[in-house]
Order: sequence, then structure tokens, then C-alpha cells
Amino acid sequence: MSVDFDELKSGEENRIKVMSALASAIVKEYYDPLLGAQQNDYMIEKFQSAGSIANQLSEGKKYFFIRNKAENVGFVCFYPRGNVLYLSKLYLRVDMRGKGFAREIMAFLKSEAEKLGLCAIELNVNKNNQTKYIYEKLGFEQVRAEKIDIGSGYYMDDYVYRLSF
Repeated sequence: MSVDFDELKSGEENRIKVMSALASAIVKEYYDPLLGAQQNDYMIEKFQSAGSIANQLSEGKKYFFIRNKAENVGFVCFYPRGNVLYLSKLYLRVDMRGKGFAREIMAFLKSEAEKLGLCAIELNVNKNNQTKYIYEKLGFEQVRAEKIDIGSGYYMDDYVYRLSF
């Protein structure tokens, strides 16, 4: 199995809605058990609503559908932050996890970082999220912990991981 990447562009309103629906469904399924439905619903509205995605695109953040056999199976969002590519979001549908896509996705992200002259990829992982072990297996190292106030009394309590190259 392999994946390809389909960039979402600013102004593609119908595709932005498709991205929002895909993102919201994946994030809801994955994070409700970790964060609770109330905090997760708040975060989905704040970060994955169609309006939020449109705004992020206008700010220069890059969104890509992850596709397998012409079907949307996940998504990534990233942008340059200092001398690193910050991986803001990487999610796959539950039926696509564990199929070996992680290395292909990381190769794509590393290629995008190198095109921009960046020397590393960084991302935040919730401290209770088991995917941190996948990142470690891919060569990422935990570089710090941080707690980010996201409003309405909610926090993201994360580890920051980095892959240098």
C-alpha cells in the first residue's frame, strides 16, 4: 500500500469543507477517549472547523489530504517555524492505521522541509497519546514538555518531539 498527497488551497471552499469533515471525524474518534468529548469538541471547533482551516490556509499553513487508492484516508498540516517544519496535524482514519504509511508520510514531510531549507521536523504530542512511540520509532526525540493554554479553561499538555536531519 502507498499514499499520495493532495494539497488543499486557499479559496477551495468545497474541499475545505471536505477537509473539515474528515478532520473532525478522525479527531473526534481518536481524542474523545483521551481528552473527553467536551474539550475535544472545543478543540475541533477551534482548529478543524471549515472557517478555522480557511483561516490557517490564508496564514500560509499547508494542508494536504493523505490519499490511498484515490480515497481520502487522512490529512497533514504543517508550516515553517524558525528553522524547523512544524507538523501541526497528522491524522489517519482508524481503518488506515497500522498499515505502514508512517514512513511514507515522514519521507514526504522531510522532502517538504528540505525544499524550504529547514533542518528538522517538530511536533507536539499529548502526553497520554500512544502515538508518541511511533514517532520515537521513526527517530524523533523528545526535546521538552509544554502546557499550552488554548482558552475556555483548556490546555494542551504535550511533549515536543524533534527529528533533525
